[in-house]
Amino acid sequence: MHKALVCIVCIFIFGFPALPAQNLALSQEETPTLQFWTTETVPERVERTQAIIDQFTAETGIEVNLVLTEQDEIDELIDTNFAAETLPDVIFHPLDFTQAWYAKGILDADAATVAIQRMGEETFSALSLVSVAPGRYAAIPSDGWGQLLIYRKDLFDEAGLPAPTTFEQIEQAAATLHDPDNDLYGITAATDPSEVFMQQTFEHFALANGAQLTDGTGTVTLDTPEMIAAIAFYANLMANYSPPAPECGIICTRSIYLAGEAAMIVWSPFILDELAGLRDSVPTTCPQCEENPAFLAENSAVVPAFQGPLGTEPAQYGTISSLGITTAAQTDLATEFVEFWLNDGYLGWLALSPEGKFPMRRGTPDDPDRFVRGWGQLETGVDRFSPLNAFYSDEVLTVLVEGATNFDRWGFSDGQGELVGAVYQELPIPTVLVDVIDGTISAEEAAAEAQVWVEDLQSQIER
Repeated sequence: MHKALVCIVCIFIFGFPALPAQNLALSQEETPTLQFWTTETVPERVERTQAIIDQFTAETGIEVNLVLTEQDEIDELIDTNFAAETLPDVIFHPLDFTQAWYAKGILDADAATVAIQRMGEETFSALSLVSVAPGRYAAIPSDGWGQLLIYRKDLFDEAGLPAPTTFEQIEQAAATLHDPDNDLYGITAATDPSEVFMQQTFEHFALANGAQLTDGTGTVTLDTPEMIAAIAFYANLMANYSPPAPECGIICTRSIYLAGEAAMIVWSPFILDELAGLRDSVPTTCPQCEENPAFLAENSAVVPAFQGPLGTEPAQYGTISSLGITTAAQTDLATEFVEFWLNDGYLGWLALSPEGKFPMRRGTPDDPDRFVRGWGQLETGVDRFSPLNAFYSDEVLTVLVEGATNFDRWGFSDGQGELVGAVYQELPIPTVLVDVIDGTISAEEAAAEAQVWVEDLQSQIER
């Protein structure tokens, strides 16, 4: 049965407050109904979400009202409904909001933890991003993506280089393969300070070297040896082993790697279908690609997590979307819906964009790799479609998904989501980092400037 989609904005424009979920049904016994909010508002994703809901209703008899809201509006709307005691039962939302909503009393960690335990904690990745205490979680991870260091395995093998899993190996490979006279650069990565992409890229390197935005008390920790070393390392790579293009961003770096002109690139997994030649508007243009458009996919390998000399373990920049059960939810019904989403409805959801929706639930206790296998068989592409495992080995696909166990981000585990948002809006780190790449200031000066800048942002938030 198709339920009419509810536009959350209409609720407030016309002055009709949302009713508590438990009051929407005339009788819980007759018509149990859940309120499900989501930030996935792209039409094809709405259609897929509704299909999962319809299947759930057909199997359980539980109705689900689907409410759409844009990501930049949901935080305020949730706050408003929390104050009015009209929260939905379940919220599909990005990582940006999870910790803050838990701290406000919006998300029910007891319910989320029980759901995860019932499905098997060992079957999930990225639990650290939603953890609020050891073994206790604010929400249930659904899907996500992690930034990748992608490298030309054919060139590495020819030069006898190991996979670049450490700063030392990354620099060694960049120096060895850097041959600008023959249109080959050691690495291409973000140098455009106006793009969030540069913040995301550098944050990967900072995390790998143990540099964090804040400590557990919320104190800004950017002027540290770990941060200084990460800045110096990144600036050295960009100044000495990357293409000379100034302010190279998302499009620029991708074009260079697709042309076969870089031995390594730091990019999101959304490039994976493009490396396979499945998108005509973003073609592979390397010399070998004329005869074989999938040459780069067949000759590239990935390193999700790498480690710097001051880091304690490999790290990967990653972000996830989760299902949050609210403190106002009909808990048993909401848990049943979440478990259905992450079982019977799961592969259908991941199929929307396999290259950007890594399964955060890898399988079941009885079949630990079930969803990883299924995900690898899902078709991806734009102009042509093919399963990921047609171009990437099972080993590569497993590495991609297993990398999610090391997903990390600045600030979220310390409850600093609002500060992270300000940092991503103002981009102080890329601004000072470019000055180091240009040789205008030192890494030490950049770290000190970033420290003061972010402390000022924090002060503005706390006023």
